[in-house]
Amino acid sequence: MRAADELVDRDPWQNVRLARHPERPTTLDYIRRLVDDFQELHGDRLTEDCPAIIAGTGHLAGTPVVLIGHHKGGPDLGERRRRRFGMARPSGYRKAARLMRLAAKLRLPVVTLIDTPGANPGPEAEIGGQAAAIAENLRLMARLPVPVVAVLIGEGGSGGALALAVADRVLVSANGIYSVISPEGCAAILWKDPQAAPAAAASLRLHPGDLLSLGVVDGIVPEPPEGAHQDHAAAADLLEAAVTEALHELIPWDPDRLRAARRARFHRYGTDLGTAAADWSQP
Repeated sequence: MRAADELVDRDPWQNVRLARHPERPTTLDYIRRLVDDFQELHGDRLTEDCPAIIAGTGHLAGTPVVLIGHHKGGPDLGERRRRRFGMARPSGYRKAARLMRLAAKLRLPVVTLIDTPGANPGPEAEIGGQAAAIAENLRLMARLPVPVVAVLIGEGGSGGALALAVADRVLVSANGIYSVISPEGCAAILWKDPQAAPAAAASLRLHPGDLLSLGVVDGIVPEPPEGAHQDHAAAADLLEAAVTEALHELIPWDPDRLRAARRARFHRYGTDLGTAAADWSQP
């Protein structure tokens, strides 16, 4: 995996555009190249089969895994619409939760591939309990007794991304992003001007190098020199190497160690900022 100082020095807004490139490899592209005997499982056993989430079982470099990922649909606009641009409804997160429970039952590691602008914002999603579905995934993932490796393969937006990212190892592709809000949304709130998105992207520190230095991610997955969209096969090989390295480290751990380390990992978020805030409060 890459160190922060090995990354190409790109403007944050350029990084955002690369993360959103319509020809970047999707979850389904990676599955086709890397996962043997993939058996896709459908539905949340309650309402529908959300097309924005792909989930199933298979073998990654010989290791049996449960793989779950957002799927934007690739370059075809019709397919992107059908896949809801990777923005899952509650049924998608419930489908993911169903597969995670299966992984716990079968003692299989979980791999998640994250590529979404955020959870589906439509009224149907809100009526269906979007917030509760995401919250349930956060709770469930925190308690899973099996290894969990999450990779931000493109765009990681808000709670829609976090719902698949409570993991033992969180990795980001060299041209991926991860943020609490989109640059456009941030610009609209702070500057009342969506055109200020490039400035917002710089302020949000969503670049992989920033994410690594802040401890939000644990490693950066290399990409082909001009980006993953230029060479899907090479991008898949690099992703496979990073994920299998993480899995080989985590698989020997017992459930108690996994859960304790996962909990400690997320409890470290904001620790330094909290200390700084305490210092500023002193006279």
